[in-house]
Amino acid sequence: MKTANKILIGIIGGSGLDDPKILKDFTSTQPQTPYGFPSSPITLGQIGGQPVAIIARHGSKHDLPPTLVPYRANIWALKKIGCSHVLATTACGSLRAKIKPGDLVFPDQFIDFTRLRPLTFFDYKVVHTSMASPFDAGLRRQLIEAADNLHFAYHPAGTVITIEGPRFSTKAESKLFRLWGADLINMSTVPEIVLANEIGLPYQSIAMSTDYDCWKTNEAPVTFDMVMERMHSNADKVKHLLIDVVSSFSP
Repeated sequence: MKTANKILIGIIGGSGLDDPKILKDFTSTQPQTPYGFPSSPITLGQIGGQPVAIIARHGSKHDLPPTLVPYRANIWALKKIGCSHVLATTACGSLRAKIKPGDLVFPDQFIDFTRLRPLTFFDYKVVHTSMASPFDAGLRRQLIEAADNLHFAYHPAGTVITIEGPRFSTKAESKLFRLWGADLINMSTVPEIVLANEIGLPYQSIAMSTDYDCWKTNEAPVTFDMVMERMHSNADKVKHLLIDVVSSFSP
């Protein structure tokens, strides 16, 4: 897929990104991986003349439970087919009032919890992992300019706490996350970030705020149904942001 004059962009996201109507000349593959199972299906095609490889973590109907999404396998598969970098989208709960549901954050730092834990207060085993080999500043500027042109509310930098999940934070956790300077909390993409670091695959996340987290006084915790509703309502906007950025690349 990779040529001397073109780069292959890997795009990872949720519902809607696997819609074939956004691609031309597309095919599908599902590589076997070293983890004993295949990645999510990869759709290979073109957006604006630029070759892309798209993985939808859950598929358009979310028929794959979150606990079975092959995060590490997806990153490995994109590297294997020759992707030069990855644009990943993820839905997060907001820890700060300044970030409203539907806002975007292009995080500069992740604070990763790399171990599955029960729905209890965390055990202080924290691994600080910076952005996985972030791609260059020029591409980052393109993302921010495209978000501005599409009239998104966005925050050009932020810190995201990522937790292997699915789970939701307790109020005590959320309070400490805010004290540490985190803007958003993400439930599930730790394996993507960690493996991208390990194999040197440049990775940029676009974190979409789905709702406020449970730290607010007298506010009910965020539920899975609330997150899914926000994801569906914003997925189309984020998809068009990615299309706009990819289409602006020189073929």
